[in-house]
Amino acid sequence: MNKHPSSAFTLIEMLVVISIIAVLAAFAVPALTNALTRGQMTGTLNNTRQFYLAAQQMALDGATNSDANLSWPGDANPALTTLQEYCTKLVQNDYLKVGDLQKLLSAPGVNCTATADAATPPNVTLGGKSALKIYKVKETDSSNTILAVTANYTYDSDLVSTASPFGDKGFIVQRKGGDASMLRKNQAKAAAGAEANFQSLVGKRPGDPDGSGGVSTGDTTVALTNP
Repeated sequence: MNKHPSSAFTLIEMLVVISIIAVLAAFAVPALTNALTRGQMTGTLNNTRQFYLAAQQMALDGATNSDANLSWPGDANPALTTLQEYCTKLVQNDYLKVGDLQKLLSAPGVNCTATADAATPPNVTLGGKSALKIYKVKETDSSNTILAVTANYTYDSDLVSTASPFGDKGFIVQRKGGDASMLRKNQAKAAAGAEANFQSLVGKRPGDPDGSGGVSTGDTTVALTNP
């Protein structure tokens, strides 16, 4: 009677295959997670850019037409203190729609709602938390002054893993001159003696001087209140 060898895996062979799969997964999962985060940050970068374009266009129209009502957030008179007030101005002057705000100010883990009343022009109400912090930029500020930064970043401070959005995976800055960057956690804080490089890479707070001694930690005094 002829006996044919079994084509089934042995237990040892099965364990070897499972071990190989586990090793491959251990390498693949972090890479996939980083790729997902990078994609989400790219989406937020695009949203930040759209918000900047509305802000820049309003300020440009104000300067062109000598209209003091249309300005950068730091030049408003009376002074703006909250992001809601600034967003109301953008909507009232038709630079953004209320529906745009809800999309532009939200990010993974951070949901910002935006509604408008029936008044003419409408008043905007923001709810939740904005994924972006908006700085009180003025017309006289240099082009590398920061207009917007993701809410997980406090100027010249280490990133915190629990901060939303993106924790310590990285942060996004949008500067007044139009350029924006997706930066890593090791770029969040200025090194001693490298303040000028930090300002070139990340940007400046409104009102800070250039170079050494010009980096002020924190942003509560230069950012509009986040809802």
